[in-house]
Amino acid sequence: MNRSLLALVSVVGSLLFTGCGGPKAGDDCDGGGFVCQEAVLALECRSGTWREVPCRGPLGCRESDDAVRCDTSGNDAGDACASSAEGRGLCRRDGKAVLECRQGVLVETASCVSCVVQNSEVTCQP
Repeated sequence: MNRSLLALVSVVGSLLFTGCGGPKAGDDCDGGGFVCQEAVLALECRSGTWREVPCRGPLGCRESDDAVRCDTSGNDAGDACASSAEGRGLCRRDGKAVLECRQGVLVETASCVSCVVQNSEVTCQP
């Protein structure tokens, strides 16, 4: 095997092993917190278990300043939502309904002609 191929195999192998060490959905955890599992998926430690939270918005899941940010603006009814989002709303992707986080799941709570979020306030025009 030539040296460049051997070096490539070593690099790919080390990248695969690095990705295997983090938590996975369903694993046990202590306390709370978040990690980015993928570019569009966060994991939240909730009730002692890592749980998936989709981040379907254009900013996806990103870690910065010792915090995890999950853009849920593109999420759908039935998607999981974070404990910090309980009782909060967002507009459905098409802007025709309000979704609210209830017991860890996004639920459609109102239909509208136009839904807008401004300064964390959801406005639904019937």
